[in-house]
Amino acid sequence: MKVGTDAVLLGAWVEVKPSDWVLDIGTGCGILPLMLAQKGIAKVHAVDLDEPSVYEASSNFDASQWHDKLFAFHADIRQFTMQCAYDLIISNPPFFINSFKCDADRRNQARHTDNSLTFPELAGAVRRMLKSDGRFAVVLPERESHDFIPVAAQCNLFVHRIQYIIPVEGKEPNRVNMEFRFGKPDEIKESSLVIRHADNSLTGDYNDFLKDYYLG
Repeated sequence: MKVGTDAVLLGAWVEVKPSDWVLDIGTGCGILPLMLAQKGIAKVHAVDLDEPSVYEASSNFDASQWHDKLFAFHADIRQFTMQCAYDLIISNPPFFINSFKCDADRRNQARHTDNSLTFPELAGAVRRMLKSDGRFAVVLPERESHDFIPVAAQCNLFVHRIQYIIPVEGKEPNRVNMEFRFGKPDEIKESSLVIRHADNSLTGDYNDFLKDYYLG
Protein backbone atom coordinates (compact mmCIF):
# COMPACT_ATOMS: atom_id res chain seq x y z
CA MET A 1 0.00 0.00 0.00
CA LYS A 2 1.31 3.46 -0.93
CA VAL A 3 1.62 6.21 1.65
CA GLY A 4 -1.04 8.74 0.67
CA THR A 5 -1.21 12.46 1.32
CA ASP A 6 -4.54 11.99 3.14
CA ALA A 7 -3.02 9.84 5.87
CA VAL A 8 0.04 12.04 6.27
CA LEU A 9 -2.04 15.21 6.64
CA LEU A 10 -4.35 13.51 9.14
CA GLY A 11 -1.40 12.24 11.17
CA ALA A 12 0.18 15.69 11.27
CA TRP A 13 -3.11 17.37 12.22
CA VAL A 14 -4.34 15.11 15.00
CA GLU A 15 -3.54 16.16 18.56
CA VAL A 16 -2.13 13.58 20.98
CA LYS A 17 -1.17 13.22 24.62
CA PRO A 18 1.72 11.14 26.02
CA SER A 19 -0.79 8.99 27.92
CA ASP A 20 -2.97 8.20 24.87
CA TRP A 21 -3.90 4.63 24.04
CA VAL A 22 -4.73 4.72 20.35
CA LEU A 23 -6.65 2.51 17.92
CA ASP A 24 -5.93 2.85 14.18
CA ILE A 25 -8.74 1.43 12.04
CA GLY A 26 -7.50 0.31 8.60
CA THR A 27 -3.81 0.86 9.25
CA GLY A 28 -2.44 -0.14 5.82
CA CYS A 29 1.35 0.13 5.98
CA GLY A 30 1.15 1.63 9.49
CA ILE A 31 1.99 5.23 8.65
CA LEU A 32 -0.46 6.78 11.13
CA PRO A 33 0.80 4.84 14.19
CA LEU A 34 4.37 5.73 13.26
CA MET A 35 3.50 9.43 12.98
CA LEU A 36 1.63 9.41 16.29
CA ALA A 37 4.46 7.55 18.00
CA GLN A 38 6.84 10.25 16.80
CA LYS A 39 4.55 12.84 18.42
CA GLY A 40 4.49 10.85 21.65
CA ILE A 41 1.78 8.41 22.74
CA ALA A 42 1.58 5.42 25.09
CA LYS A 43 0.48 2.64 22.74
CA VAL A 44 -1.22 1.98 19.38
CA HIS A 45 -3.27 -1.01 18.33
CA ALA A 46 -3.37 -1.01 14.53
CA VAL A 47 -6.07 -3.12 12.85
CA ASP A 48 -6.52 -4.08 9.21
CA LEU A 49 -8.65 -6.61 7.34
CA ASP A 50 -5.92 -7.12 4.73
CA GLU A 51 -3.34 -9.65 5.95
CA PRO A 52 -0.43 -8.49 3.74
CA SER A 53 -0.97 -4.94 5.02
CA VAL A 54 -0.77 -6.18 8.61
CA TYR A 55 2.50 -7.95 7.81
CA GLU A 56 3.84 -4.77 6.20
CA ALA A 57 2.75 -2.62 9.14
CA SER A 58 4.31 -5.07 11.62
CA SER A 59 7.60 -4.97 9.70
CA ASN A 60 7.57 -1.18 9.71
CA PHE A 61 6.80 -1.10 13.43
CA ASP A 62 9.57 -3.58 14.24
CA ALA A 63 12.07 -1.49 12.28
CA SER A 64 11.17 1.71 14.12
CA GLN A 65 12.42 3.08 17.43
CA TRP A 66 8.84 2.86 18.78
CA HIS A 67 8.47 -0.91 18.22
CA ASP A 68 7.53 -1.48 21.88
CA LYS A 69 4.46 0.81 21.52
CA LEU A 70 3.03 -0.33 18.17
CA PHE A 71 1.07 -3.55 17.61
CA ALA A 72 -0.67 -4.67 14.40
CA PHE A 73 -3.65 -7.05 14.28
CA HIS A 74 -5.19 -8.89 11.36
CA ALA A 75 -8.87 -8.49 12.22
CA ASP A 76 -12.25 -7.19 11.15
CA ILE A 77 -12.91 -4.09 13.25
CA ARG A 78 -16.57 -5.08 13.46
CA GLN A 79 -15.54 -8.05 15.64
CA PHE A 80 -12.32 -6.67 17.11
CA THR A 81 -12.27 -6.52 20.92
CA MET A 82 -9.70 -5.57 23.54
CA GLN A 83 -9.95 -5.33 27.30
CA CYS A 84 -9.57 -1.58 27.10
CA ALA A 85 -11.17 1.56 25.74
CA TYR A 86 -9.17 4.05 23.70
CA ASP A 87 -8.32 7.70 24.30
CA LEU A 88 -7.97 8.27 20.56
CA ILE A 89 -9.27 6.37 17.54
CA ILE A 90 -7.94 7.37 14.15
CA SER A 91 -8.83 6.23 10.66
CA ASN A 92 -8.14 6.88 7.00
CA PRO A 93 -11.09 4.71 5.97
CA PRO A 94 -12.55 3.36 2.74
CA PHE A 95 -14.38 6.32 1.27
CA PHE A 96 -15.27 6.13 -2.41
CA ILE A 97 -18.87 4.94 -2.14
CA ASN A 98 -20.12 3.11 -5.24
CA SER A 99 -17.54 4.83 -7.43
CA PHE A 100 -15.42 3.48 -10.28
CA LYS A 101 -13.13 0.67 -9.18
CA CYS A 102 -9.65 -0.16 -10.35
CA ASP A 103 -8.51 -3.72 -11.05
CA ALA A 104 -6.47 -4.22 -7.88
CA ASP A 105 -8.63 -6.04 -5.31
CA ARG A 106 -6.58 -4.98 -2.29
CA ARG A 107 -6.66 -1.31 -3.30
CA ASN A 108 -10.40 -1.54 -3.94
CA GLN A 109 -10.97 -2.98 -0.48
CA ALA A 110 -8.93 -0.17 1.06
CA ARG A 111 -10.78 2.58 -0.80
CA HIS A 112 -14.43 1.51 -1.26
CA THR A 113 -16.97 1.32 1.54
CA ASP A 114 -19.21 -1.06 -0.42
CA ASN A 115 -16.38 -3.63 -0.35
CA SER A 116 -15.70 -3.58 3.37
CA LEU A 117 -16.49 -1.10 6.14
CA THR A 118 -19.60 1.10 5.90
CA PHE A 119 -19.98 4.46 7.61
CA PRO A 120 -22.53 3.13 10.16
CA GLU A 121 -20.17 0.24 10.95
CA LEU A 122 -17.23 2.60 11.38
CA ALA A 123 -19.19 4.95 13.67
CA GLY A 124 -20.54 1.97 15.62
CA ALA A 125 -17.04 0.57 16.16
CA VAL A 126 -15.86 3.95 17.42
CA ARG A 127 -18.80 4.27 19.82
CA ARG A 128 -18.07 0.78 21.16
CA MET A 129 -14.35 1.28 21.78
CA LEU A 130 -13.85 5.00 22.50
CA LYS A 131 -13.58 6.33 26.05
CA SER A 132 -16.34 8.68 27.16
CA ASP A 133 -13.90 11.62 26.97
CA GLY A 134 -12.02 10.26 23.94
CA ARG A 135 -11.48 11.67 20.45
CA PHE A 136 -12.05 10.16 17.01
CA ALA A 137 -10.06 11.61 14.09
CA VAL A 138 -10.89 10.74 10.49
CA VAL A 139 -10.13 12.03 6.99
CA LEU A 140 -12.76 11.92 4.23
CA PRO A 141 -13.40 13.48 0.84
CA GLU A 142 -15.37 16.69 1.19
CA ARG A 143 -18.55 15.22 -0.32
CA GLU A 144 -18.48 12.08 1.82
CA SER A 145 -17.80 14.12 4.97
CA HIS A 146 -21.34 15.51 4.72
CA ASP A 147 -22.67 11.95 4.58
CA PHE A 148 -20.65 10.78 7.57
CA ILE A 149 -21.51 13.60 9.99
CA PRO A 150 -25.19 12.62 10.48
CA VAL A 151 -24.21 8.94 10.70
CA ALA A 152 -21.76 9.76 13.48
CA ALA A 153 -24.41 11.86 15.24
CA GLN A 154 -26.57 8.74 15.50
CA CYS A 155 -23.79 7.40 17.75
CA ASN A 156 -23.65 10.67 19.74
CA LEU A 157 -20.39 11.61 18.01
CA PHE A 158 -20.12 15.25 16.93
CA VAL A 159 -17.47 17.32 15.16
CA HIS A 160 -15.35 19.41 17.54
CA ARG A 161 -12.46 20.26 15.20
CA ILE A 162 -12.33 20.38 11.41
CA GLN A 163 -9.64 21.13 8.83
CA TYR A 164 -10.44 21.71 5.16
CA ILE A 165 -7.73 20.53 2.75
CA ILE A 166 -7.56 22.66 -0.40
CA PRO A 167 -5.53 21.02 -3.19
CA VAL A 168 -4.78 24.24 -5.14
CA GLU A 169 -5.29 27.82 -4.03
CA GLY A 170 -8.57 29.20 -5.29
CA LYS A 171 -10.15 25.73 -5.48
CA GLU A 172 -12.73 24.16 -3.19
CA PRO A 173 -11.63 21.68 -0.48
CA ASN A 174 -11.38 18.06 -1.63
CA ARG A 175 -10.53 16.45 1.73
CA VAL A 176 -11.62 17.13 5.31
CA ASN A 177 -9.94 16.17 8.58
CA MET A 178 -12.48 15.89 11.40
CA GLU A 179 -12.23 15.27 15.12
CA PHE A 180 -15.34 13.86 16.79
CA ARG A 181 -16.19 13.58 20.47
CA PHE A 182 -19.22 12.41 22.37
CA GLY A 183 -21.68 15.28 22.82
CA LYS A 184 -22.15 18.54 20.93
CA PRO A 185 -19.47 21.24 21.27
CA ASP A 186 -20.12 24.86 22.19
CA GLU A 187 -18.07 25.81 19.13
CA ILE A 188 -16.43 23.92 16.25
CA LYS A 189 -12.77 24.88 15.72
CA GLU A 190 -12.22 25.30 11.97
CA SER A 191 -9.03 25.71 9.92
CA SER A 192 -7.85 25.14 6.37
CA LEU A 193 -4.66 24.14 4.58
CA VAL A 194 -3.74 24.89 0.96
CA ILE A 195 -1.37 22.32 -0.56
CA ARG A 196 -0.29 23.98 -3.82
CA HIS A 197 -0.09 27.40 -5.42
CA ALA A 198 -1.68 27.98 -8.81
CA ASP A 199 1.70 27.21 -10.46
CA ASN A 200 1.62 23.76 -8.78
CA SER A 201 4.41 24.56 -6.32
CA LEU A 202 3.90 23.53 -2.70
CA THR A 203 2.82 26.27 -0.31
CA GLY A 204 4.91 27.31 2.64
CA ASP A 205 2.06 26.37 4.97
CA TYR A 206 2.06 22.82 3.60
CA ASN A 207 5.82 22.46 3.97
CA ASP A 208 5.72 23.84 7.52
CA PHE A 209 2.82 21.56 8.40
CA LEU A 210 4.77 18.43 7.45
CA LYS A 211 8.32 19.55 8.21
CA ASP A 212 8.64 17.13 11.13
CA TYR A 213 7.84 14.12 8.93
CA TYR A 214 9.41 14.67 5.49
CA LEU A 215 13.14 14.49 4.96
CA GLY A 216 14.64 17.49 3.21
